[in-house]
Amino acid sequence: MRFLFASLRLPFFLTLGLGMAMGSAVAAAPRVLPEDSLPNDVRLQPLKDLDGYFPFTPPATKEEWERRAAIVRRQILVSQGLWPMPGKTPLNAVIHGRIEKPDYTVEKAYFESAPGFFVTGNLYRPKGRTGPLPVVLVAHGHWRDARFFEEADDKFREELATGAERFEGSGRNRFQSMGVQLARMGCVVWQWDTLGNSDAQQLSFELVHRFTTQRREMSGPDTWGFFSPPAEAHLQSVMGLQTLNAIRSLDFVLSLPGIDPKRVAITGASGGGTQTMLLSAIDSRITHSFPAVMVSTAMQGGCTCENASLLRVGTGNVEFAALFAPKPIGMTTANDWTREMATKGFPELQKFYAFLGAPDNVMLHRGEHFPHNYNAVSRSAFYTWLNRHFALGELSPVVERDYERIGRVDLTVWDATHPAPKAAGDIFERGLAKWWHDDAQRQLETSAGSLEAFRQLAGGGVEAIIGRTLADGGRGQWVPIGEKESGDHREVRGLLRHPSSGEEVPVIYLHPRRASGRAVVWLDRGGKASLYQADGTLRPEVGRLVAAGVMVVSADLFLQGEFLAAGKSAGPARTVANPREFAGYTLGYNHSLFAQRVHDVLGLVRMIRGESEGGFPRSTAVDVAGFDEAGPIVAAARAVAGSAIDRIAVDTGGFRFARLTDYRDPNFLPGGAKYGDLPGLLALGAPGKAWLSGESDLILPKRVYAMAQATSALTLAPNGDRAAAAAWLLGP
Repeated sequence: MRFLFASLRLPFFLTLGLGMAMGSAVAAAPRVLPEDSLPNDVRLQPLKDLDGYFPFTPPATKEEWERRAAIVRRQILVSQGLWPMPGKTPLNAVIHGRIEKPDYTVEKAYFESAPGFFVTGNLYRPKGRTGPLPVVLVAHGHWRDARFFEEADDKFREELATGAERFEGSGRNRFQSMGVQLARMGCVVWQWDTLGNSDAQQLSFELVHRFTTQRREMSGPDTWGFFSPPAEAHLQSVMGLQTLNAIRSLDFVLSLPGIDPKRVAITGASGGGTQTMLLSAIDSRITHSFPAVMVSTAMQGGCTCENASLLRVGTGNVEFAALFAPKPIGMTTANDWTREMATKGFPELQKFYAFLGAPDNVMLHRGEHFPHNYNAVSRSAFYTWLNRHFALGELSPVVERDYERIGRVDLTVWDATHPAPKAAGDIFERGLAKWWHDDAQRQLETSAGSLEAFRQLAGGGVEAIIGRTLADGGRGQWVPIGEKESGDHREVRGLLRHPSSGEEVPVIYLHPRRASGRAVVWLDRGGKASLYQADGTLRPEVGRLVAAGVMVVSADLFLQGEFLAAGKSAGPARTVANPREFAGYTLGYNHSLFAQRVHDVLGLVRMIRGESEGGFPRSTAVDVAGFDEAGPIVAAARAVAGSAIDRIAVDTGGFRFARLTDYRDPNFLPGGAKYGDLPGLLALGAPGKAWLSGESDLILPKRVYAMAQATSALTLAPNGDRAAAAAWLLGP
């Protein structure tokens, strides 16, 4: 894999593999573990992917659930690029081409979810009903040209024979059948196109749903397309666009006259079930949810449009469904990945709904004898469930009636009077990404006018990106392994273990004979070897700290030092086995290497502050110094840990997440550029003291520090001189 760092300073931003290959210039630190032994760390196990196991454990208390639900909702919004929510521009909705039927009408409609970005679909409305009327949003899955869908003869006859469908004519289009039936039941129905489907062709089907290979020409630092490293660094994804379209669809239908805002449902199967779960989880206006053949502890969604970096790290679809509680939710199963839902996932949801006092508000309709689809039997289950909760007055169970099917020509929203938009292709894609970025940047700049608002927006986003706060991970354990006397200090080797997360980090600390109660965590690309010179003696700046009574701590962060077998280098960050070059397949289920190293730093800080078992010497003040690749890691740790880190000394080397050209780069962080990039992380450290080297753009940090009345807390150094950093750390 070739890495490009043309705009970054060398040798600081060599790849980690190359950096480790330069080990001959870096001393080997004393080992904590025996030779040829690796830490017993769960992170060394194979990565999790979309086919993993995703159980849901109901909370013990309502307060615990409220905290957890807030974290997961924020994680969803951040992963979708919707934290902050893009400004809601005018919909400019157009409704035309009404088709009259005896008991319902069908109309063509389109609107702009973002300027020049159109959502297309059909509106079904009942005749002879007085308002306010309930509304149902229907999200389709991966049926090609779903609104215009016509089932093939052989497959349709098989569905008739097995009872999956009931009518020779109308059953060929399950989506139109749903619109007609719900309108006959008195509902207004909005059925819209997913990206690249039916009339929504501004982004192609191949791009949205079949993306396979990175496009270097769409990966510039200032302008980019979706799936590129810059897009991932700004949390821009096609899944996020689809979620935005779902939100704007809800805006659209609720703007129609005669709608009952207390009866708003969404349903969809497969990929439409994924959209149903997400919208239900993040938008409180939905009052009834019915994700079909999707909620499962097994496969979470295979398409690129169902995955996004950060989305399912530590969570999954069953918990997403639980976020809707205690409002009514129904689900279906089929002979697919949902086949075990009745015994894995649904019992936990039942228990949870009972715990919340709403045991009758969760339902599973089993259909394991049918293949993966939204057939007439499962549709009937939805109608019956909706009939009950929306008090529609239909006989139960509700069964579809036949109707005269409408063809593609009459359903399409585009015609001579309403021509399809011309903007498409790479230019349109880049422009849409730019609009998204510019909108978020404006909101970030506005938030920076208030310390509280900035911390809410940028701080909340960064917490979700890093995926761990100082309080997370459970109580650590210090396990001493060995020590030796060395002049004016003791060199102690040991392991920092986190039983709750299964992580284990090799640590060395240098304890002065006359300790001052202060500690410095000293980090660089070499791990704990950063304490030593090539001949095994302490680096002069480290020795100076120890001589002044400062305890110096260092560690092999994940995939440094003792995490690597003899002669091995970390190389590019690991990815799952999926051959498609999409970051979301890996980073939607696993923390990035960068974030994992931040977790290690947070664990060290907590241990030094006396919040771990095992008798590690507690310090009253904790500073953290980071050089080489560790500089940005320390900045991120400070952004999350706040005042738990008293001071930082970092050489950033001018690093920017937005400039990375490969999502497999060890320093890649999904969302790293979203909230002001590295300057945004530094700004979140306000008002804490910081010694900074390698930075030329400090507009955002200076602005935030000024708001915190702490401009003097920033010390700018011309270069990454470690001796100068140590001298600063010895100051007040």
